Amino acid sequence: MKIVFFGTPDYVLPILNSLHKANISGPGESPIAAVVTQGPKRAGRKQILSYSPVDSWAHKRKIPIFHSGKEFLEAEIKADFGVLAAYGEVIPSTVIKLFPHGILNIHPSILPKYRGASPVQAALAEGDRATGVTIIKIDERVDHGPIVSQFTEDILPRDSLGTLRERLFARAAEALTSLIKPYLKGKIKLREQNHGEATYTTLVEKGDGFIPPEYLGTALQGDSFKGEWKIPFIKDFSQKPSAGAIERFIRSLDPWPGAWTLLRLSASEGQAKRLKILKAHLDGEKLVLDEVQLEGKNPVSWKEFLAGYPKVAFA
Repeated sequence: MKIVFFGTPDYVLPILNSLHKANISGPGESPIAAVVTQGPKRAGRKQILSYSPVDSWAHKRKIPIFHSGKEFLEAEIKADFGVLAAYGEVIPSTVIKLFPHGILNIHPSILPKYRGASPVQAALAEGDRATGVTIIKIDERVDHGPIVSQFTEDILPRDSLGTLRERLFARAAEALTSLIKPYLKGKIKLREQNHGEATYTTLVEKGDGFIPPEYLGTALQGDSFKGEWKIPFIKDFSQKPSAGAIERFIRSLDPWPGAWTLLRLSASEGQAKRLKILKAHLDGEKLVLDEVQLEGKNPVSWKEFLAGYPKVAFA
């Protein structure tokens, strides 16, 4: 059995490890014929070239690495099927057709709900009580293919993007490993999605964690809100702002890109400063900030922040 893995971030490594360990045919051999992952990028103040976790995993095991579908096509590597998990690009049809058994996509939502790039963030921000993982056989449209397997997972009250996503992909690794053999033997009946019920998410951008200052100030006071709040990474979705909605939003973007707002360090100061909101919780109808970070400063507790800036005003 030969598999090509398409993926990039660290949280998909449990799937890669599970595929590798469960299907080793002999010493020094791996069922992973190649990985296709995002290319290296320069990061940090020193602009050091950084390789993806999947790239590093494959490099240690001397497994061929490709940074695009075009590169992979040109290599003419043969494999039985592909596995896709948070790769970061659309797979061309020319690549899909290379695999006799297609490509299985690990998508962290109960499809057709939350198609697209940020399903875990969306489930948290909307306040869902449960989400899950759907394994589909991909076609030429994003998250559109037939369902191979699906499971649900409760969302815990204090789950963040990081904790929930880690749990989902750990369970997905087990589920995928158990279904590969029956899938290859044609013993699993694929199920068409109900496309009419599809909802969509978009790629989270670095600035998407912005919380309007007036919303944050109102939530801290426990006062009532007016208007609608559009969540930028959920298509055609808005909700009434509330302390609860803001607290969920903060967790939905933890650890990246993080929630933030603008404030002035005093009512008389003209220039607004950027404040990262690292941790928060609810106390009845009020939002309570636990940890914050002013631009250019180290993280501190909200109590410490107010001690240093007692006349802070939300911009």
